Amino acid sequence: MTKSPSTLGIILFIATMIVFFVVYTFFSGINYFDISLKANAFVLPLLYAGAAFWSVKSYWNTHRVVKFKEAFKRAFVPMFIGGILSIFSIYAFLNFVDPAAKKLLNYQYVQRQKSELDTEYTTARKILKHQKDIDELDQKYKERLQSFTPEAVKGKDMLTASHFSGYFAAILIFYVVLSVFFGAFFRTRTIHQPEEMNQA
Repeated sequence: MTKSPSTLGIILFIATMIVFFVVYTFFSGINYFDISLKANAFVLPLLYAGAAFWSVKSYWNTHRVVKFKEAFKRAFVPMFIGGILSIFSIYAFLNFVDPAAKKLLNYQYVQRQKSELDTEYTTARKILKHQKDIDELDQKYKERLQSFTPEAVKGKDMLTASHFSGYFAAILIFYVVLSVFFGAFFRTRTIHQPEEMNQA
């Protein structure tokens, strides 16, 4: 059965929100940001790629000729609808329904950046042998630490409308690349009739 791209988009939207609320409900603790990051990096791309593939493949199975444009559309439209509805819904939820969850994500985001800075600094300090290089590294580390003071991070917000727009722009690139791949792979499939039937 071939579902319309818009129907698949709604299904993707629902699936995305299920993933979001599973993470929100069961993992909104000390690892909330890390688990959210992993879900966005591994679970959702596989989900969207699988849905796009199924959308094009089901159409490909039932049509004698599939043009690039049609295959591209069959892959892109479901991902675009599912993605944009999800972005709007998650933005609205974090900014208006549960700002505390947004505050936690922002805090853990800053803490992760600080942890990565500390790790880089410790690793680099072990490698350096000359005191001049060590002193220079220490100075740069102290300068970067200033961006993590309570005053510096007080108004830091990675979940604003502009940030969400940036996230979606990056996601769109993924949608386009994947759709181009599926469009090229499934295009122009012609079922040739047996030779004797053509001569009849």
